[in-house]
Amino acid sequence: MITVHHLNNSRSQRVLWLLEELNLHYRIQHYQRDPLTLLAPPELKAAHPLGKAPVISDGELTLAETGAIVEHLVDTYGSGRLKPAAGSPEHSDYLFWLHHAEGSLMPPLVMSLVFARLGQPPVPWLLRPLARKLAAGVRRAYLQPQLDALLSHADHSLARNGWFAGPVFSAADIQMSFPLETARARGFLGREHPHALDFLQRIHARPAYQTALEKGGPYAYGAD
Repeated sequence: MITVHHLNNSRSQRVLWLLEELNLHYRIQHYQRDPLTLLAPPELKAAHPLGKAPVISDGELTLAETGAIVEHLVDTYGSGRLKPAAGSPEHSDYLFWLHHAEGSLMPPLVMSLVFARLGQPPVPWLLRPLARKLAAGVRRAYLQPQLDALLSHADHSLARNGWFAGPVFSAADIQMSFPLETARARGFLGREHPHALDFLQRIHARPAYQTALEKGGPYAYGAD
């Protein structure tokens, strides 16, 4: 039995979705963020020393990191599903987008969240106006140009292929879902990215996505 150590409003929602797409049996160990700090509870460290989600237990194996979990599940249980054939042009795209999601696209989105919170408690109220000014400057001068380029690249790929790894849905699409949902929630993804918006509509309509959402609980896109 596979166990998913699932933190609310986190990247682990993608793991539930992948398991549903693979039609695998699993159980969920739920964890709730601290309502003030939004950090994972200390109990999650019992599953993995870093205390971050996602983490899965699969027999004797305990595995963290979304990309590693996706590769393990697809390679172990996919039987050729959700992954282009090795050596095909689509396979190289699959590998790129599978790792681009967390390696390139999520870091500036996480930075945007950190800077957005500079104008909020626990920052002292006297410093908040200066903190907001600093955050706005960083967003305008650095984060916005970086994300414009990254999101345009994703949008152009979807315009060409329909999905991220060619014309067929794959685990790379599952992996890319979280940063695109996060980008839209934070105002970086908009009408200038029509193919990415269409991608989000299509994945949200998938039965496996909807079932995973029901099992995982309410999901505030981009809270992680």
